[in-house]
Amino acid sequence: MTIQEMQERKRELGYTYAQIADLSGLPLGTVQKVLGGITLTPRYETIMALERVLGEQPSTMRESAAPYFVKKQGEYTLEDYYKIPDDIRVELIDGVIYDMSSPTSAHQIIGGFIHSKMLQHVLDKKGTCLPMIAPIDVQLDGDDKTMVEPDVVIVCDRDKIINRCIYGAPDFIIEVLSKSTKKKDSVIKLNKYLNAGVREYWMIDPMKKKVIVYDFEHEEYPVIYGFDAKIPVGIWDGELVIDFAEVYEHVRFLYERGIADI
Repeated sequence: MTIQEMQERKRELGYTYAQIADLSGLPLGTVQKVLGGITLTPRYETIMALERVLGEQPSTMRESAAPYFVKKQGEYTLEDYYKIPDDIRVELIDGVIYDMSSPTSAHQIIGGFIHSKMLQHVLDKKGTCLPMIAPIDVQLDGDDKTMVEPDVVIVCDRDKIINRCIYGAPDFIIEVLSKSTKKKDSVIKLNKYLNAGVREYWMIDPMKKKVIVYDFEHEEYPVIYGFDAKIPVGIWDGELVIDFAEVYEHVRFLYERGIADI
C-alpha cells in the first residue's frame, strides 16, 4: 500500500493514530509522522506493520466486531478467535487476524464443482481420503496461533478430522483467489502451507483464468495452467484429472455477463 492509500484506509476505518499504534505495535509518534506525511521514506518494517492493520482489516468495522479486535496484531490466539461471532468471518495466521470477505458466486461455483469431482473420485475408488469444502476450520500448525479456512481440502489421515476442525495439515488445498485475498493466499498462506506439510496447493485465479499448482511433495512448482488445461491431482498420482475447460463451461454464464460480476 502507498502512504496515500493508508491515509484513505485510516479515514474509511475511522481509526485514530493511537488505535493504529496500539494495533500495529508501533510508537504513536512514528504512526503520526508516517501517516501525516512527515516521514517520506519510512522503514520497510514500519510499512509492513501498518499494512497488517490497514490493509487486511474489514472494510467496515462493525460495532459488533470492535470488542474482539483489541490486541496488537500478532498477539491473537484461538481463545480470541473463538470469541468472534460466527457472522464475522476471519482467519488467524501466526497471531494476526485477517478479514475474510464473502465469496463471490464464481468463487463458490468453481470450488463446489471441483469438490464434487474429487468426492466422486473417492467414492468410485472406495478411497479413504476425504475431500471437504469451506467453511471448515483448519488448525494448520496444531498450535493456538493459526486457524485458516481454505476453499477446498483433501484429508487422507482421518485422525486429523476432529469435531471442531481439521487438526494439522491437509494433504491437498485449493484457494480460489479474489482481489481481497490474492496477496494473502499467494504469499502468506503459500508459505504457511509449504512449511506445515501440505503436499499440494492449487491457487485458482478466476480473473486471469489461471491455475497455479504447487506440488510440494515432488518439488515441482509452480506450474501455471490456463482454463483450457487438464490438470492431474498429484497426491493421487494423476488418477484424477480436473478438466478446466469443463470447469469454465460450468461458470461461463457469469463471464458472459462481464468479468466485473465475478
